[in-house]
Amino acid sequence: MSSQPPLVIIMGVSGVGKTTVGKRLADSLGLSFADADDYHPKQNIDKMSQGIALTDSDRQPWLALLNKRILNHQETGLVLACSALKEDYRRQLSSSIEDRVSWVYLKGDYALIYQRMQDREDHFMSAKMLQSQFDTLEEPDNAIVFEVSDTMDRLVQNIKSVIQ
Repeated sequence: MSSQPPLVIIMGVSGVGKTTVGKRLADSLGLSFADADDYHPKQNIDKMSQGIALTDSDRQPWLALLNKRILNHQETGLVLACSALKEDYRRQLSSSIEDRVSWVYLKGDYALIYQRMQDREDHFMSAKMLQSQFDTLEEPDNAIVFEVSDTMDRLVQNIKSVIQ
């Protein structure tokens, strides 16, 4: 067991519960929480709000900023909610700290996630864009996988038991 505080990235497609699980996990571990969506530049949010998927070049500055945020929390720990759909994105996010990051992949059925997305309000990512998320997703080889059909409380407890 490491004496360093954990650096956890909760990943998965939009609507899978990354923010909810991440906030609860951070609270239960006494760590800071960050939602990657809060760091998107305005032009990225405008694009997604119009139903236009981001390109890899749209994501580059955003991923660099998130990596810096993670690096700045090495001494204090962090839980980050970020889609991190491609292996290349995950490499960029964990650059220089690959061995410190615990990847948690929240995996779910398209129909369940689509319903969740239709039920939420005030989010720039529309349910119509969910298929593009699944199309882009490269499932990780190095993540702890949790099915999102479980309750949020149970998910948090299960994640916590594995990363501590």
